[in-house]
Amino acid sequence: MAPPILNLDNIHLTFGGTPLLSGASLTVSLGDRIALVGRNGSGKSTLLKIAAGLVEPQEGEIFRQPTATVRYLPQAPDWQGHRTVRAYVEAGLGPADDINRVAMVLDHLGLTGDETPESLSGGEARRAALARVLAPQPDLLLLDEPTNHLDIAAIEWLEDELQRSSSALVMISHDRRFLERISRTTVWLDRGITRRLDKGFAHFEDWRDKVLEEEEREQEKLARQIAREEHWLRYGVTARRKRNVRRLAQLHELRAKQRSYRGAEGVATMAASDSAVSGKLVLEAKNISKSFGDRVVVKDFSIRVQRGDRIGLVGPNGAGKTTLLKMLTGVLEPDSGTVRLGTNLQIATLDQNRAALDPNETLAHFLTDGRGETVVVNGEERHVVSYMKDFLFKPEQARTPVRELSGGEKARLVLARLLSRPANFLVLDEPTNDLDMETLDLLQELIQDFPGTVLLVSHDRDFLDRTVTSTIAPEGNGVWLEYVGGYSDMLAQRKGRELERRKARPQEEKSARPAQEAPRQSSRKLSYKQKFALETLPGKIEEATKKIAELEQKLSDPSLYSRDFQAFQRMTAELEELRASLSKMEEEWLELEMLREEIEGA
Repeated sequence: MAPPILNLDNIHLTFGGTPLLSGASLTVSLGDRIALVGRNGSGKSTLLKIAAGLVEPQEGEIFRQPTATVRYLPQAPDWQGHRTVRAYVEAGLGPADDINRVAMVLDHLGLTGDETPESLSGGEARRAALARVLAPQPDLLLLDEPTNHLDIAAIEWLEDELQRSSSALVMISHDRRFLERISRTTVWLDRGITRRLDKGFAHFEDWRDKVLEEEEREQEKLARQIAREEHWLRYGVTARRKRNVRRLAQLHELRAKQRSYRGAEGVATMAASDSAVSGKLVLEAKNISKSFGDRVVVKDFSIRVQRGDRIGLVGPNGAGKTTLLKMLTGVLEPDSGTVRLGTNLQIATLDQNRAALDPNETLAHFLTDGRGETVVVNGEERHVVSYMKDFLFKPEQARTPVRELSGGEKARLVLARLLSRPANFLVLDEPTNDLDMETLDLLQELIQDFPGTVLLVSHDRDFLDRTVTSTIAPEGNGVWLEYVGGYSDMLAQRKGRELERRKARPQEEKSARPAQEAPRQSSRKLSYKQKFALETLPGKIEEATKKIAELEQKLSDPSLYSRDFQAFQRMTAELEELRASLSKMEEEWLELEMLREEIEGA
C-alpha cells in the first residue's frame, strides 16, 4: 500500500456538551477516492477542516506529508482581497502550477474570469470555488459539498474531471449518484468515531445497516447480562453471606457501559398535513411564453397536470426553471398563453432561497408564526417542542435564533413549517439542498406517498429518479418538453429520439430531391470501402470496449500512481485516446448503417 499523504489518528474535539469527535481517524494515500459520510451535525465538515489545517483538535495525532499539496473546497468561499473570479482562482495556484489551466477550467465551468464576486449567483460562486481547487491539480483534494447549487451539467462535468484527476480525494456530499460514481472507499463518521469500508458508496448503506443491527444485538446481550448479575446480587447464596466485591465492580462497569452508549442518531418524522382533495384537473397551461428582453425563456409550452402527478423540472442554472414554475402556479403572468388552476387547491411552496427565514427569529416563533407555544398539525394542537423533535431539533433549540443554524438545520426547519400547513399541492424549488441522506430518504417517501400533486425543481438525479412520474426539460430557444418518468428515463428517451431523427434525416433529404433524381438514387450502392467498414467496425468496437475495461481496471489500483507514475500517465493517455476512438467508430458505424437501410429501402 502507498504511504499516506495524510493521517489523522484518534482525533478528539468538543465544543461544549457532547463531544463532536471522540476518536475519529482518517488515512489518505495517493490515488484514494474517499466518500466521508454521516448525518448533518456529525462533524464531517469539522474533520475535513482539521485535515486541511484550518481547525486544531484538542487531542490526537496529525501527519501531513511535507511535500504534498493540499487544496480544500469550503462550503462558503472567501472573496476578500479578490476583485475578479480570475484573481480568486489564480491565488490558489502554487509556484509549480500551470497558469494556463485557470482559463481552461473556468471555461469548462461556464465562467470567463472577469466576473466580480458580488455579481455571482450561488451556482456561479460554487463553480468559481471549484475552479480554484481544480486548477492546481494538487496531491490531495478535500471537497465539502462540491455539488451543492450546481446544475446537472456542471455536476456531470465535475464527475468526469475528478475521474480523470490523479489527485487523492476526500468528498462530503449528499448526492448519491455523484458518490457512487467517484468513490472507491467510504468513511462513516458516526457518534464521534469513524468506521472505514474499503468499497465505494454504492455498498455503504447495506454495510451501515448491518453495523447498526450488530450494535443492537450487543446492547440486548449487555442488558441481559446486567439483568443476570442483578439477579445474582439480590438472590445468590454468596451474595447473602458475603459481598463479592469483584463481581459487584463488574456490574458497575456493565451499567456504566450501558449508560455511556450513544445510540444511532434519531430519524426525522415527516408527514404532510391532511387537506381537502383537489379537483381532478390541477392546472392546465396552453401555449404559454415568457421573455426577458431579447431572451426567450419559455416558448409555447402546454401541459395538463392531473391530481396525483409528481412532476420534476430539470435544466441548467439560468434556463428558466423557476420562471416556468412560477407561471404554472399562477405567481407570474405569462407574456402570452393561458394558465388555468383547478378547484379547491391548497398550495404549499418551498422557495429555493429560503426567503421566509428571518435570521433573528427563533425556531419556535418561526414554526408557530408567533402564536403561542403550539402548532396545529392535521387539526390537532401539538406543543412546538414536541413537533421540533420530529425534525431532529433539541428542546433547548426552541429559543435559538435562525442565524445560528447550519444549512441542513435551516432546510429541515423550512420543511417542518411547510409540512405543518394543510396542502394538496406541493411546489418544491430545490428541496434537497443541504439535506442529509436520511432526511432525503424521508422526503422521498413523503413525496411518493403524498395523495395530492407535486411540482418540484431539483438537480439531484437520484432523487428525481425515485420520486417523479414525469420530467420537464429544456430543449433550447425557450422550448420545454415533458418526458414520462424520471431523469434517467428522460435521457434514454432523448437518446432514442435523436437516433430516430438521424435515421429520418436521409429519408427527408431523399424526399426533398427533385423527382428526376429518383432513378439515379435507387441505383446507389455502398462502396467496397463502406461495406468493409460496416463489416469490420463491430469487431473493432468490441475490441476497443474490452481494452477500455482492462485499462479502467488497472487504473482503479490506488497504488499505481505512487508505484509507477509513468505507467499511470501512459495508461491515462491511452484510455483517453481509446474513448475518443470508440466514440468515432460508433458514429461512423451508425451513419453507415443508416445509409445501408436508406439504399435498401429505396
